[in-house]
Amino acid sequence: MADSKYQDIYPSAPLLNSADRPRASAAELLTLEYFEAEPGSMPTQIFDQHHILLNLKEEPHRVENWRDGEHRDFTYRKNEIVVTPAGVESGWRWHITSSVIVVTLDPAKFERFAQTEVGILLADEQLESLPQFEDADICHAGVMLKDALASREQGSDLIFESLARVFLVKLIQKYGLKEADYAFSRSFTAEHYRRVLDFVSQRYGEVIRVEDMAREAALSPSHFAQLFKQTIGLSPMQFVMTYRVEQARKRLAERDTPLIDIALACGFSDQAHFSRQFKQIEGETPSKYRARLLA
Repeated sequence: MADSKYQDIYPSAPLLNSADRPRASAAELLTLEYFEAEPGSMPTQIFDQHHILLNLKEEPHRVENWRDGEHRDFTYRKNEIVVTPAGVESGWRWHITSSVIVVTLDPAKFERFAQTEVGILLADEQLESLPQFEDADICHAGVMLKDALASREQGSDLIFESLARVFLVKLIQKYGLKEADYAFSRSFTAEHYRRVLDFVSQRYGEVIRVEDMAREAALSPSHFAQLFKQTIGLSPMQFVMTYRVEQARKRLAERDTPLIDIALACGFSDQAHFSRQFKQIEGETPSKYRARLLA
């Protein structure tokens, strides 16, 4: 896949770009950009990110799309979306000035959001590949995000972050490839996962053992650990640690809460343990993350 991003080869700069403004925690969820580009084109390329294009143009207009070797010449109508998952080769040509929202998702962060916040497991492909589909609900959610991004009112960043979560939940519910869409293990089912996730979400501030999680799934600890790793891609304790870091990351927005209080509330033995695990997963210390978040 190419190292460049979709935005690197788009022929004009965005009028709005969420990377320029929202809090760091919102940037962890998605990037939103709004373009009004003169007639132009983009070469075919494969990207490492998912892209969701939301058409806001009032009048129907001609668009061409090259997608995994297939050329589509079609009329693009208002409220139609295009979902291009990571790994799909895609290129574009549009014949009038565009009015489009481009939402970019990092697959690893998208998967983590689906697992820990929505409580579902996505298939390896994560999203359906939809070259053209009408969805006024998703487009409306995107417009609300765009409006929050454009606002300069106090609290607009928090509103953007909240709406970003709503947008992702809607996207996953409609276009996420869930466990039912592929060969899910009969020994470790979606219901097993939900019970384990519920247990972890209620007790992540306490001591959690593999035996405790296995009991929730009604499996022996060794069998559970093996199946969990095969299905989720993390060992049970790696999953618990990732969940704790995720919860701690949210609480770092609380400016006056000491790091040690966050560490203990989220199940870390002390502040040093918290900092070490947070940096291993997030790539920076909690204090640096907080400073960037609250800047």
